[in-house]
Amino acid sequence: MDQPKVERLLRLMALMSGSVDYSVEELARQLETSYRSIYRYIDTFKECGFVVEKLAPNVYKLKSMPEDYPEFQNLVYFSDEEAHLVNNLIDRLDPTNALKANLQKKLSIIYDSTGIADLVDGRSLRNIVETLAKGIRCKKKVVLKNYESGNSHTVRDRFIEPFGFTTNYIDVWGFDLQDGRNKLFKLSRMEEAMLLEDEDWTNEELHEKQGLDVFGMSGRIPMRVRLSLSVMAKNLLVEEHPLAENDLSRKGDRWILDTEIYNYAGICRFYVGLASDIKIIDSPAFESYIEQYIHKYLLQ
Repeated sequence: MDQPKVERLLRLMALMSGSVDYSVEELARQLETSYRSIYRYIDTFKECGFVVEKLAPNVYKLKSMPEDYPEFQNLVYFSDEEAHLVNNLIDRLDPTNALKANLQKKLSIIYDSTGIADLVDGRSLRNIVETLAKGIRCKKKVVLKNYESGNSHTVRDRFIEPFGFTTNYIDVWGFDLQDGRNKLFKLSRMEEAMLLEDEDWTNEELHEKQGLDVFGMSGRIPMRVRLSLSVMAKNLLVEEHPLAENDLSRKGDRWILDTEIYNYAGICRFYVGLASDIKIIDSPAFESYIEQYIHKYLLQ
């Protein structure tokens, strides 16, 4: 993570744990970023083990630590799961490595001070990953409890046959038994994953991993899109979609995004929010999609 992003995260922590209750829009203005980035940072806090309390539809606070914890400003916490994983990785270093002892000493200070597991809302990403991994390994069906769908805007149980993870265990590929289609399911939107021990896969021949673009959209046939971005648009793009950085090149005071897209919906949402800072280059099919989108949703 680059230094400006780290600084922004730390400033956001201070604002969200202070005495003033800021809205997401106010936080975005103070940190000179988009409200979408604020929501992404809030999700990051949750994934790292912090308890985020929702006070109003767009007002969030970091929940206070117990009184016997060190001052919040003086310590950056690892969750127990993260600290345990990092400790195991350090243990694998050669005993003669000069950095090993110092790393373990620093980690032990944080690890001994960590008790965030007592404050977490009960959802464990580690347990979800382990359950899905077992479903993949043993070819068993899995129930995703109270899955929050960004497409259908519903919260309900999903019955799937999981058959693969994406990079860093962000999503899992699964055959949706209710819709009869292969889909990507975000681990962060699952309340719990429950293995159905007595139910083997019945649709393995239909399992198929599709292509995945930098905006998280999947499909079979890639479509090339080129955009010219202002510096602000480029920065927001990398913050919200880090994988896009590999498809960026600089041209004068602009940045060129040249990437393959599997579904225009993802890149469309990004473009519409920053249309004044983005120019479409040599991508007539995407231009046509944008025109139809604006006519259908923004000119009514």
